[in-house]
Amino acid sequence: MGFTPTPDQLLPELSLRQEFVVLARALWREGYADHLAGHITVNLGDGTLLCNPWFITWDELRPSQLIRIDLDGNVVEGDWPAPLGIPLHLELHKLREDVGVAMHSHPLYGTVWADMGEAPPVYDQSSGLGGGGDLIVIDEYGGGVDNASAARDAVVAMGDANLALLAGHGVFVLGSTIRAVHQRAVALEQRCQRAWHIRAAGGRAESAVPEWWLERGRQSDGNGFIGFWEAMARVELRADPSILDER
Repeated sequence: MGFTPTPDQLLPELSLRQEFVVLARALWREGYADHLAGHITVNLGDGTLLCNPWFITWDELRPSQLIRIDLDGNVVEGDWPAPLGIPLHLELHKLREDVGVAMHSHPLYGTVWADMGEAPPVYDQSSGLGGGGDLIVIDEYGGGVDNASAARDAVVAMGDANLALLAGHGVFVLGSTIRAVHQRAVALEQRCQRAWHIRAAGGRAESAVPEWWLERGRQSDGNGFIGFWEAMARVELRADPSILDER
């Protein structure tokens, strides 16, 4: 990719659009890869959101394909349509001004636990990284993905939580930054995957991780693990250095 990390600079300087694309591709690699489904939004602070478009999968997304939409879902910048399920994000950003970045998708293990209506335990320290408070289960997402009323019910039920399993649907991960959402999303799917295998193996019901560690993890803002996001971002930049050609 033409960049060599140093202790003082772990990534080349990236524009917001480049960061967005790297996040989407990195999460696709982590299992957030349900075909065309899935949405990421970044609150630009001016009543608009940066968003991935419909028709483009996360692993092929490019900075020039991102769209800017208003809080009614209208495309105000870009050539592509908004995703079908964008009402969930619109209602979220209307009610939660504290959320800088939101990600919704249907990873395998997170979606299985959501479908079971159960939040899995954190069985190992890595699965508790990223913070975000308690993982909650939302049963209130009762309409279609394009239903604004159903989306609002889910967001209201979510309250001030930053990690949610949407029963019968998927996962919702929120944070103040791209870095935080990446860390939380990776840890969430890891948590769900390992808990599933432990249960399938007839393993212990309670976590061996000390409560003080779990509480420290819950209180994290997701931005403290310097190096993790950068390392995974470099993987994507090595895989496709041309991401750096588009600002």
